[in-house]
Amino acid sequence: MSIEIKIPAIGESITEVTLTTWLKEDGDYVEEGDILCEIESDKATVELPAEESGVLKIGVEDGTELEIGAVIGSLEPGEGSAKPKPAAEAPAESAPEPAAASAPAATGGDKNFPSPAARKILDEKGVSASDVQGTGKDGRITKGDALGASAGSAKPAAESKPAAPAPSIEQQVPMGGGSREVKREKMSRLRKTIAKRLTEAKNSTAMLTTFNEVDMHNVMALRSEYKEAFKDKHDIGLGFMSFFTKACTIALSEVPGVNAQIDGEEIVYHDFADVGIAVSTPKGLVVPVVRNAESLSLAQIEKEIRRLALKGRDGKLTLDEMTGGTFTITNGGVFGSMLSTPIINIPQSAILGMHNIVERPVAVKGQVVIHPVMYLALSYDHRIVDGKESVTFLKRVKELIENPARMLLDV
Repeated sequence: MSIEIKIPAIGESITEVTLTTWLKEDGDYVEEGDILCEIESDKATVELPAEESGVLKIGVEDGTELEIGAVIGSLEPGEGSAKPKPAAEAPAESAPEPAAASAPAATGGDKNFPSPAARKILDEKGVSASDVQGTGKDGRITKGDALGASAGSAKPAAESKPAAPAPSIEQQVPMGGGSREVKREKMSRLRKTIAKRLTEAKNSTAMLTTFNEVDMHNVMALRSEYKEAFKDKHDIGLGFMSFFTKACTIALSEVPGVNAQIDGEEIVYHDFADVGIAVSTPKGLVVPVVRNAESLSLAQIEKEIRRLALKGRDGKLTLDEMTGGTFTITNGGVFGSMLSTPIINIPQSAILGMHNIVERPVAVKGQVVIHPVMYLALSYDHRIVDGKESVTFLKRVKELIENPARMLLDV
């Protein structure tokens, strides 16, 4: 008796998803628990495992948008192993390659052949499958192998060109020669969601931004003095994000309006600080949340940020890890940004923007000295946060970073 494969319920607010990639092929025999495909929701990419063993029959193609509960295939009764890939499916131009002639023969037909997810990643990187050593069954190239592949080791473009059709490209050749290409590709569901939420934030809030600068001399000196001892004790580096997160939690407790949200005609105040940390991933910007950051030490904050950042990079963040934040921090300085006006992560009321650290002349006790300085930006919803509150909050963060001993001693 066949078993239908359906799109499962992922979250309360999610009604549609995109089936991004099948990790198994039509006709493959799969074991219970094997990952069949990857599904992209508005907030995360999740893997769909097989509920039972059987022969996979695929009903929809990669890239199909589906509603929750939609049937995407079935598992038919059967026995055996994964269906070998016919040799005829290999790209015709790969036959005369010297590397192909000298490669060991495959026992199962999948030697050095990437999975669908791995093929997509290799195509994006411009890496030839023949340049990657597969670690999967019978030498098959897995998604992990593809993620670790280096484009620098790829063969010339003519050899590594994917056989699958690329996104549509419109080309015009001007009279003087040269190329004028325009590439079109479908927006991912995550990118659509980012665009929708940012537009909604701009249109539905009375957003304003206030700025200040912070002298990073003392906190950098403290970090330089103790970073080795900190790493030896806690097995993690001491970065600036933990200092700013801790400073923000203290300022949020003193200026509760910045940590509040509007819900209809009510204002919801929080006695805790769930701080979202904006993380750039290959698929777009995500904001995982550090829960109860006000009660965590610097080491605990650093470890939680690292854990969430790694999961975000690998597309493994859960919905719970990306929802429910009360305040957000974004660091454009890692990309070299000097100043920006970050957009509020609704329904939150404020977001702190960090920027790059540049040596600038500053006045210290009547003397002009060169110190590392960072510009800070606080964007806030003026409907709930007044100018006095926003300035007080940002000034308090500045004071704590410029005198980190007060923050660590809670004075």
